[in-house]
Amino acid sequence: MEKLDRIATHLGKVTDVREGLVVAEMEAVSACASCQAHSRCGFAESKNKIVEVPTADWQQYKKDEVVNIQIDEQHGLLAVLIAYVVPSIVMLAVIIVLSVMGVKEVFIIVSALGLLAVYTLVLYFTRGKVNNKFVLSVSKC
Repeated sequence: MEKLDRIATHLGKVTDVREGLVVAEMEAVSACASCQAHSRCGFAESKNKIVEVPTADWQQYKKDEVVNIQIDEQHGLLAVLIAYVVPSIVMLAVIIVLSVMGVKEVFIIVSALGLLAVYTLVLYFTRGKVNNKFVLSVSKC
């Protein structure tokens, strides 16, 4: 498999250019947004994300220019693992273990949500270290 096939690319619009850094806004669209019925069902999500992309050739980019923002597929999968898989497994494990122990449902729910809050705090306090793992790149369209 070629290296190009393993890169996720999104279109973005440059909002700011600073020394060594290109700041771009990209639209993150959910999978159902391409569905023809999405305007009626109300489940389609679309949010604008601001990303800061370190780059050595920052001088060649101009404000309002449309660019490609890329991330390696493995880093994208790691992001999914950190954001969705690990918290889901943690929450399910707490629910199952406490249910087997005969703990009341209210305490199970509070414990599961509390553990998710702790997980979120750990991610927040280690965000610098976690962010360094996700290397974005920018290129002209």
